[in-house]
Amino acid sequence: MKMRTLLMAGSVVVATLMPALAQADADWKRGRVYYRMVCTQCHTEKAGGAISPSVKTKAEWVAYFQADKHAKGKDSVKYYFSGKFRDSIKATNKAAAKFSDVPEDELAADVKEFLQKGAKDGDAPARCS
Repeated sequence: MKMRTLLMAGSVVVATLMPALAQADADWKRGRVYYRMVCTQCHTEKAGGAISPSVKTKAEWVAYFQADKHAKGKDSVKYYFSGKFRDSIKATNKAAAKFSDVPEDELAADVKEFLQKGAKDGDAPARCS
């Protein structure tokens, strides 16, 4: 009985930690490069100014990705990590070209990790200019 209870408790702990372990595989440095060279460049050129990771808290960034709404709800956040989007800008954007073969989910996780680290309440609040 005790062994079964321990196994069940262990399973719960592992299931709880799995998302955190998967997140730990994300490369925040690659996320920083993509964010600064793709997201910030576009916001500077088209959207009226760079958007710094530190303008939001970690929870606000999580909510932003979960809502999957960009440009005041006009676009999907996922689109900006898609191969289609990167192909459309890679002739003029070195980061899009460099990361053209990175799977979309992996690149999105990298950027999320960078935003979490650079958030207002993150480990290293970041400003992009």
